[in-house]
Amino acid sequence: MTNTLTLDATTMTENVTISERAARRIGQILKSEGNGAMLRISVEGGGCSGFQYKFDVERTQAGDDLVISRDDAVVLVDPASVPFLAGSEVDFVDDLIGASFRVNNPNATASCGCGTSFSI
Repeated sequence: MTNTLTLDATTMTENVTISERAARRIGQILKSEGNGAMLRISVEGGGCSGFQYKFDVERTQAGDDLVISRDDAVVLVDPASVPFLAGSEVDFVDDLIGASFRVNNPNATASCGCGTSFSI
């Protein structure tokens, strides 16, 4: 199954934002990883709803990455993932189920119960 998404230029230029809680947690993670660490958020095919978010710690930034900085948090998004994340806010929640990053994505038409996969 191939998932494709076509967005117009206006949608593609919308910002991806990082909440204060997410920035604080990302900053803690990156500090423990040492100097030069950044968090990469990408979108891949898969998951129970068609697409899934992937979070990785990286030390290299590509020239065409979207770079989002807030406080001590530096987040990278590759150009292929930007249209899927346009207008989204990355948040960090700590509730009875556990602590995790959540992407509040206005492009998602459906998502799984755990919030790690979505469809468009």
